[in-house]
Amino acid sequence: MKTIEVKGMSCNHCVQSVTKALSAVDGVTGVKVDLQGAKATFEEAKPVDEAALKKAIEDVGFEAGKVS
Repeated sequence: MKTIEVKGMSCNHCVQSVTKALSAVDGVTGVKVDLQGAKATFEEAKPVDEAALKKAIEDVGFEAGKVS
């Protein structure tokens, strides 16, 4: 399981947007977004490019942070 920081979320609609965006990245499965923790956790079905994760989050209006 991996985690990525997501800054700028303020409501459940934000959570849904980030969940949908990350789920659309090829290789990402099992996305869970934590609004209060300002992060998302996910599984990788295959190696996923960190830049693709950050772009997906930024494309829906949020700031992507560190992946761990």
